Amino acid sequence: MIRPARPDDIPTIHRLVRDLAEYEKEPDAAVATEEDFANALFGPDAAVFAHIAEHTNPDGSVTAAGFALWFRNFSTWTGKHGIYLEDLYVRPEYRGHGYGKALLAELAAICVNRGYTRLEWSVLDWNTPSIDFYKSLGAVPMDEWTVYRLAGESLTELGSR
Repeated sequence: MIRPARPDDIPTIHRLVRDLAEYEKEPDAAVATEEDFANALFGPDAAVFAHIAEHTNPDGSVTAAGFALWFRNFSTWTGKHGIYLEDLYVRPEYRGHGYGKALLAELAAICVNRGYTRLEWSVLDWNTPSIDFYKSLGAVPMDEWTVYRLAGESLTELGSR
């Protein structure tokens, strides 16, 4: 089952982000706190959304198998919003059960229902299992585009001018 995140999911989302950071070999880079996620998802200026993939265990209890965290973007070419998927993560023990596909299908349905024209995300070049999975769904790499980022001192220096 896929459902929108609720405030009581914050500790789970925080844990899943930490797990994703470890998977991506960057555990020290994930410095966001539970409070950061609570503000981003449910605060007065919330502009980020999340969905949880739930797994029902044999005893009837429910476990978060994974999550998708996303926000709206905008295409000046189409004049329409889209979704940028910031994080998609399924715990290793639940991979291969359709949770990743179900999360992406939920976001695609949001796009279709709201008239959004794009669902986009980034993937690390070395992450061939994810790349193969995305391609199996019909996703195509945007090879001619390179992502640039300002952060840390460079961001501060430019923003202070």
